[in-house]
Amino acid sequence: MKKTVKMVKAVAANMLVAVFSITCIFPIIWMLYSSLKTDKEFSLDILSLPKHLMFENYTRAIAEGNIGTYFVNSMFNTVITVCIVIVISFVTGYCLSRFKFRGRTFVYYMFLSGMLIPIYALLIPIFTEFKTLGLLNKKYTLILPYIAFALPVGVFLVESSVASVPIEIEEAACIDGSSFLHTMFAIVMPMCKPVLSTCAILTFLNTWNEFPLALVLIRSNALKTMPIGLTNFVGSYTVNYPLMLAALVVSTLPVVIMYLLFYNQIMKGMMAGAVKG
Repeated sequence: MKKTVKMVKAVAANMLVAVFSITCIFPIIWMLYSSLKTDKEFSLDILSLPKHLMFENYTRAIAEGNIGTYFVNSMFNTVITVCIVIVISFVTGYCLSRFKFRGRTFVYYMFLSGMLIPIYALLIPIFTEFKTLGLLNKKYTLILPYIAFALPVGVFLVESSVASVPIEIEEAACIDGSSFLHTMFAIVMPMCKPVLSTCAILTFLNTWNEFPLALVLIRSNALKTMPIGLTNFVGSYTVNYPLMLAALVVSTLPVVIMYLLFYNQIMKGMMAGAVKG
C-alpha cells in the first residue's frame, strides 16, 4: 500500500513538472514554426502549423530589417563586456577575499549596493553625463554602462568563491616558487571556473537582452543592437508577425546556444553558491 501511494505521488509530481516544462518550451516551438508562416496564415490561425515553410522570412528579416548589422553590434558589445567583466570581477573579488585593508568593507558594500539600484532610476543621469562628456552614439558607448552594471554580481560571486578556496593551496604554491600572478590566475582561477562561468553566462544574457540603455544612449541606426532593431518590425498600423518572429528566432539563437553549451557550468555555479550560503 505504501509503495502504491509513493508511486502515485511520484507520478503526480513528474506529471506536474512535465506540464510546467511544456509551458516553458511551447512558446519557443510556437515561435519557430510561426516564423515559417505567411502573414495571411498567421492572421487566420496563430496556433496552426504552416502549410508551406516560408524560409524567405529569415532572408527578408536580415535584408529588410537590417538584422545582420544589429546582430554584429550586439555580439560586439556582449563579447567585450563579458571578457572585461570576468577579468575585473576575478581580480577585484580575489583582492577583497584575500587582503585586509582599510576601506575594504566600504568597497565591498559599494559593489553590493550596485545590485540594489534599478537601471531605470539611472537612465536620465547616465544620459546627461554621457551627453556632457560627448560619449553618445559611439562604438563603445554601451560597453561602459554594461560593465558597470554587471560588475556587482560578478564581484559578489567571485569573492564568495575565492573565500571557499583554502589559503594553504596558495601558500604551498608560493613555497614551490610560484609568483603571485601565476598563483592567482593559474591555480585559484581554474578552481573558480564554475562561478566564473555562471558570471559569464549571466553577463551574456543581461547584455544581449538589454533594452533601455541601448534605446536612450544610441541614436545611429548603424550602432543599434538586436532588442532595438526588433522594434523596426512594428509599424504604425500593422505588424508583420512572421517576419518579426523570424528576427526573434535569430535574436534568441545565441542565448539558446550559450545555455546548451554551458548548462553544466550553470548548475555547478548555482550549487556552489547554494552550498556557500
